[in-house]
Amino acid sequence: MRPVIVVHGGAGRVFAEREGGCRSGVVRAALRGHRLLAEGGTALDAVEEAVRSMEDDPHFNAGCGSVLNEKGEVEMDAIIMDGKNLASGAVSAVKCIANPIKLARLVMEKTKHLLLTGHGAQLFARAMGIPEVPEEKLITERSRERWKKNLEPDSNPEEFQKDLGTVGAVAIDSEGNVACATSTGGLSNKLIGRVGDTACIGSGGYADNCCGAASTTGHGESIMKVVLARLVLYHMEQGMSPEMAADAALNHMETRVGGRGGVIVVNRAGEWAARFSTKQMSWATVKDDQLLYGIHAGERHTKPLGEALASVCEGF
Repeated sequence: MRPVIVVHGGAGRVFAEREGGCRSGVVRAALRGHRLLAEGGTALDAVEEAVRSMEDDPHFNAGCGSVLNEKGEVEMDAIIMDGKNLASGAVSAVKCIANPIKLARLVMEKTKHLLLTGHGAQLFARAMGIPEVPEEKLITERSRERWKKNLEPDSNPEEFQKDLGTVGAVAIDSEGNVACATSTGGLSNKLIGRVGDTACIGSGGYADNCCGAASTTGHGESIMKVVLARLVLYHMEQGMSPEMAADAALNHMETRVGGRGGVIVVNRAGEWAARFSTKQMSWATVKDDQLLYGIHAGERHTKPLGEALASVCEGF
């Protein structure tokens, strides 16, 4: 099996001033994940590495770029899943953690549980030696300004929710094992304690070697209502290609509950898709020594892997 990785940087509206950073961010994440796969690493390691890369990138709504809740605080969700044995770990409403995806993996590997939340997740992080970081290090000026704008009486929070940036990755390794990972800061000005789709198995992500892996992004409540990630895999189980399965699931979500979003998919044959019903979604994939990436519908840039690596080293 030739390894494949696909990443996304969030579906919604990517404002022009963010396009360059989002493109380079997803490309960098895909290349880092693929490097591990090329060295014989597992799909699980690759998706964690890719998501960690985007959590460390302030262009995305995850980790250090997370949006703020109603009180101006950062609360983050993350999930990771291993298609080999359906093992999964997730965290929700966590604070002062630079890389929630790392904590989610520890939940998977060090506990008998699938999801830890809030204070309990914080206690577990301390027990695992995960260092806490000052909340200020996770807050960007962009996130703070958006939070303040949404507090104004004449604000339109729905408009700002279109420019999100949840991150995710799916991969298949040389052994044919698949995995997914997703991480987010959620919705801007959300209620304290709100948990969206990302941390919910089957909604924010799902991976099963029998079929493939998917990671989702978009309006979280809508995604949860249709269990979007698992719905994509169900369509593939019925014989659809990754692209057809993603489109069918996204169409169902929009028709049934009026929600829009995006999904990245890889099946057990290494076929992949990056599909979205929003205006934009930043994505990138590496397969067969080729990098492909884009943001707008119909946009697909291609670079040989060697050229892509050189570009990233030069700042893309």
